[in-house]
Amino acid sequence: GEVVEAFLEISKNCLAGGDDLLLSGFGKFRVKDKKARRGRNPKTGEAMALEARRVVTFHPSCHLRDRVKG
Repeated sequence: GEVVEAFLEISKNCLAGGDDLLLSGFGKFRVKDKKARRGRNPKTGEAMALEARRVVTFHPSCHLRDRVKG
């Protein structure tokens, strides 16, 4: 409910502001700036320019990685 919605809103605001979000024992969400680059349309093979953009990446903690491995 409300607690989850509040957490998600705070998380979105944090990442939108360019800050990292660390969840202890779970992992870290980080905002990265990608430079503009040349790419290809996978359907046509045509060369195209890809604009600079911001992306969110996730790096799991070692505890989470170990749990998932089993």
